[in-house]
Amino acid sequence: MKMPTNRPPIHPGEILLEEFLKPYGMTQTEVARRIGVSRKHISEIVTGRKGISTDVAVRLSRLFGTSPELWLNGQLAWDVWHAMRGENASKLAAIEPVASRL
Repeated sequence: MKMPTNRPPIHPGEILLEEFLKPYGMTQTEVARRIGVSRKHISEIVTGRKGISTDVAVRLSRLFGTSPELWLNGQLAWDVWHAMRGENASKLAAIEPVASRL
């Protein structure tokens, strides 16, 4: 599946909220309690202020019966998209690929 280039991918916190918390009728507090993290931590993920770590991905996968990769791939897509377009984008463009010298 090709990622859109004109807009950022959906943050995994939005996926957590829209595809899991709402359909399951769960609160952020309940998810936090069930996976053993703070409610604030889940809130920061849901609002996009914090990413999903490997540890949280494994916990969420256990809770919802998904793979950890579902969460980590979403986070990776988000991180890469923003890294390629963030404040360092011009510095990245200035890097000359080694392959172009061959």
